[in-house]
Amino acid sequence: MRWENLTEGTAGPAALFGADAVVTRTFDTPEFRGITFHEVRARSIVNRVPGASRMPFEWTVNPYRGCSHACVYCFARKTHSYLDLDTGLGFDSQIVVKTNAPELLRRELGSPRWSGAHIAMGTNVDCYQRAEGRYRLMPGIIEALRDHANPFSILTKGTLILRDLPLLREAAGLTEVGISVSVGFTDTSLWRTVEPGTPSPAARLGAVRTLTDAGIECGVLMAPVIPFLGDRPEQLRATVRAIAESGATSVTPLVLHLRPGAREWFTAWLGEHHPHLVERYERMYAGGSYAPTWYQRRITRQVHDLAAEFGIGPSRRGEARRTAPPERPAVEAPAEATQLTLL
Repeated sequence: MRWENLTEGTAGPAALFGADAVVTRTFDTPEFRGITFHEVRARSIVNRVPGASRMPFEWTVNPYRGCSHACVYCFARKTHSYLDLDTGLGFDSQIVVKTNAPELLRRELGSPRWSGAHIAMGTNVDCYQRAEGRYRLMPGIIEALRDHANPFSILTKGTLILRDLPLLREAAGLTEVGISVSVGFTDTSLWRTVEPGTPSPAARLGAVRTLTDAGIECGVLMAPVIPFLGDRPEQLRATVRAIAESGATSVTPLVLHLRPGAREWFTAWLGEHHPHLVERYERMYAGGSYAPTWYQRRITRQVHDLAAEFGIGPSRRGEARRTAPPERPAVEAPAEATQLTLL
């Protein structure tokens, strides 16, 4: 592994940390077995999103690189190649930890040059992946954002976010806080093979219920909808129904996209588990990283129709309701539901 392209001594702004500041650790515990952590002292933590990006935000904070969720489709896999790390198993098991992220963020937020713009987290790799249970970077990050009343959002597949619920409530009392949980499907057999390191979809939706019951508005990014594996009408209905029952204030579908790095890894997985679909995927994604527009629109329309039927989503804002009699009082959603859309 080479760190030169991101270390001090590199010309230009690419130097993110010093080579002598890298400490490599392994932990012989069941939850971290087979995972290597590279602890670094980052030189900056607030990152500007490139202007050509499809992301609907301008600034991000990413305390980790690599992700033990091991989602076979993860678009962030390509970023590991910048460190000369493998974008396949290396992305799942070689985790870079920016140990000084909270203190660095506090300093950057306090700079007179900082405008107080919205900061998005969890948009590259999950800030509540397993490593966060050990390194506990997010409490300090949320505290810094709270103390500066800086608006922020978090996207996660990790139920560990519930640990920080008191801090999130404090921050929401001072600034705009948006929380989205990613649940693309509720099919447990599909989950076990494509998202092996994540909490189950049911556990994630349980986290949505806990957050909304605590007064924290929480939407669901229904992502990814996986062509030919998770897009049957009955699958979409079951997923949207479960999302509605969780009390989510919104649901936003996102069809699988396959960028370089992720595309090769996903195709290898597909060839092993569903070889009959390889040619269909080659045809569907022949035009690039994204599924055809007609397919994306079809999925979006189906999900929005189901969301309207179950009382959530962009078509019908208002009170989120269950499809079964509630055991607790329903939580009234604000007039404008926060939604995270990556298209």
